[in-house]
Amino acid sequence: VQLVESGGGLVQAGGSLRLSCAASGRTFSYCPMGWFRQAPGKEREFVATISWSGGTTYYADSVKGRFTISRDNARNTVYLQMNSLKPEDTAAYYCAAPRGGTYYSSTYYSTTSKGYDYWGQGTQVIVSS
Repeated sequence: VQLVESGGGLVQAGGSLRLSCAASGRTFSYCPMGWFRQAPGKEREFVATISWSGGTTYYADSVKGRFTISRDNARNTVYLQMNSLKPEDTAAYYCAAPRGGTYYSSTYYSTTSKGYDYWGQGTQVIVSS
């Protein structure tokens, strides 16, 4: 199982980026997915999560109204659209998925890292002021 993030980069404050996370090795169509981030010298923190149906999402207060999580189950891919970026959004961004073999309701999501078993290698986002 592999999660590969892409789309990070350097952007000016107020700009936008779209992160992608492509999963391979098994389908995650019936699993919630999440995005987390870790800034230098700080602990990893929750950013956004989405139910397998895509119908339920939840965001950290710090990104609410600016970031949008979405998914394409046919492509086994989850996205994070980031608008109105701020310097404090600078971090490595990681997508995460849970282990299979568990039933998840169509509205279930997880905001904690304990809810996930697979992690990508991360993509760096740098927002300049």
